[in-house]
Amino acid sequence: MLRFFIVSVIIGFWSTKMISQEKEENPFTIKWDNGTKVESKDKNFKLKFGGRIHLDHAYFSQDADLDAAFRELDSKDGTEFRRLRFFFSGVLYKTVEFKLQMDYAGGAARLKDAYIGVKNIPVIGRVRVGHMKEPLRFDALTSSKYITFMERAIPADLANERNNGILLMNDFFNNKLSIQTGVFRNADGFGNDKEAARDVAWTSRITTLAINNTEKEQLLHFGFSYSYRKPDKDEYEISVRPKSHLANKYISTGNIEGVETINIINFETAFTSGPFTFQGEYLGSSVKQDLPDFSETYNFNNYYGQISYFLTGEHRPYKNSYATFGRLKPKKIFMNGGTGAWELALRYTHTDLNSKDIYGGEQGDISFGTNWYLNSATRIMFNYVWTDIDKKDIGHGNLNIFEVRFQIDF
Repeated sequence: MLRFFIVSVIIGFWSTKMISQEKEENPFTIKWDNGTKVESKDKNFKLKFGGRIHLDHAYFSQDADLDAAFRELDSKDGTEFRRLRFFFSGVLYKTVEFKLQMDYAGGAARLKDAYIGVKNIPVIGRVRVGHMKEPLRFDALTSSKYITFMERAIPADLANERNNGILLMNDFFNNKLSIQTGVFRNADGFGNDKEAARDVAWTSRITTLAINNTEKEQLLHFGFSYSYRKPDKDEYEISVRPKSHLANKYISTGNIEGVETINIINFETAFTSGPFTFQGEYLGSSVKQDLPDFSETYNFNNYYGQISYFLTGEHRPYKNSYATFGRLKPKKIFMNGGTGAWELALRYTHTDLNSKDIYGGEQGDISFGTNWYLNSATRIMFNYVWTDIDKKDIGHGNLNIFEVRFQIDF
């Protein structure tokens, strides 16, 4: 936290200095808009800073079959700060953008976003360089502030959400067609890969808005992404939790040695009509193993489908192709003339880590969710998850999870 405090002081000093230098001919305004925003009168400079707190509690209960297969639970409940993040972002001279975001959950500092970009470039559109999200998976691109369930459907173990690299993206035909492509290196918790020799990932995504009728509150989104990955350490492993970050991991491929390449494909779709939303994806990972006396290709996959409905009539807003869904604003704020916004959600997720001589296991999750948006910046989430786990030669059983999240961003 000390490092973040020092950075905040420096940023605050720099911001104040810039404002004081230009306040006579170009005054700045400071306002609250789900975060503190500073903006110059001519719109040349836009700055924003804030953070988020996600506090989770969970209770677990597994049946006798799962006890026998994977041993009894060490603890049947847990709590954690899932996210403790601070960020500073902005646009300079209308064209140069930047963002710095750190996470302090778990008692350790981790880099989330740290990039510099240039936008409004003819033909190319926008270029970003630094540590950022790869254009892969709709649910992963949606901010954790706006996801429907407490945990994303497709686990990050199948491919890093963020990496260090360069990203190009542009929209065409009035945003009906969007393309993102980038080259990345696998990075550590601070965005570094000092010993990268041939580690590389090329990831591209194309999406289309078949329907985008804001008046009728209807949207239909389709997308496809592909990632070619060549690991530097020749190793690859997928291990997946049930849909709670506090849960144990039951299924895993184990360490696959001699990995030459990894190819990932992802299909995505999202549909909204008034208070109703459907979202679904399929991800397949093809892992090519090349040992001196043996070669093989393994295929693993994950898919999900989810629906949600706002009982209070709100409509889930769509930001853009790369950011996907955005902030929900209740029609009536809690304790200010209303009860806030209430959302019900249902999701099924399936992960298969069995392929040829690898028996990583299969896992199916059914999640029920209730989200209470007290206002546009505060939410309480309730999730019940029923998980079916099947691992060859080990056993089969079920896990029940009840969890709650208290969330605010500022």
